[in-house]
Amino acid sequence: MSEQLPLFSAPPPGGSLEGTETAIPGAVGTTVGPGTRPSPKPAPALGPNASLTAAILAWREHLERGHSPVNTVKAFIGDLNLAAQFVGAFKSLNQITTRDLDNWLQWQRGSKKCSPKTYARRVTSVKSFFRWLAQTGVLVTDPAAPLIQQTVLSPLPEVLTEAELETVLAAGEALQQAEKPDPRPLVLFTLLIDTGIKKGEVLNLVPNHVDRSNAAEPVLWVRYPNPRHRYKERKLRLGPSWIPLYERYLAQYAPQARLFPWSPRRLEYLLEDLTRAAGLKKRITFDLCRWTCAVRDLRAGMDDTHLRQKLGLSKIQWREVGMKLRKLTQPAL
Repeated sequence: MSEQLPLFSAPPPGGSLEGTETAIPGAVGTTVGPGTRPSPKPAPALGPNASLTAAILAWREHLERGHSPVNTVKAFIGDLNLAAQFVGAFKSLNQITTRDLDNWLQWQRGSKKCSPKTYARRVTSVKSFFRWLAQTGVLVTDPAAPLIQQTVLSPLPEVLTEAELETVLAAGEALQQAEKPDPRPLVLFTLLIDTGIKKGEVLNLVPNHVDRSNAAEPVLWVRYPNPRHRYKERKLRLGPSWIPLYERYLAQYAPQARLFPWSPRRLEYLLEDLTRAAGLKKRITFDLCRWTCAVRDLRAGMDDTHLRQKLGLSKIQWREVGMKLRKLTQPAL
């Protein structure tokens, strides 16, 4: 695969890291975009005698002003509300001790409803919240600082071997040559394998995001309609062999507003059609294609920085992803 072009836009001030549990967008002292850190902002109308509930409300406003993702705010505030139920919602901030927080976390560890990944996020929620209070001067000391942050890694993802990839490509070709030809599975699959883009990014594509002005070096523009995610936008090389597949797809379906004008579930079904046609035991998904793309690029010699930018990941997100990719590409022991 060709070397990836660099990102063309910088993260917005106070931007966010969607899907990253260890980086709280807009929170003091945490990374919110590749290479950027927000300045500490004072907590509004809070003092050490303020109740835990009042401080949680203030932190929520702080996160929302920093344009944190809705799901991130919901999860982190939910974690803190659970802690408040245990510690005491109307307890003064300066009365909350490290032992209080540690007792709550021990109780969480013993709960069947709290998975290891959820537990790790709750530790992050508490530590980020009290660090913000300490760095904005509401608290003199941070009672959550001594708490140990445990990283929980998910299992290594599945990827396609080169032999499996060839089988899938042959199956996709057969589908578009069938009595009732359908070029959609193959054009979608090859796009994912070439670019590694996510399902949400596929859904945002429109026809003019594919630049065919240079037939030898076609380009895909990955755009984000939401301004706070513009730092994830990027310019990706497309393999010239993808263009004939794309033109056949355009001739049959002529998409207008969206490049793939179907629901997310329907697009998943197209990939499942390929799984069945290829007779694979592995299930072809957007995630499998993304990881397969990254593994192939790494094996082809793409450096970590270019690959991270190609995938639209922050430096913090890359820590776990890069570690998994190195395990997936290292020789067998």
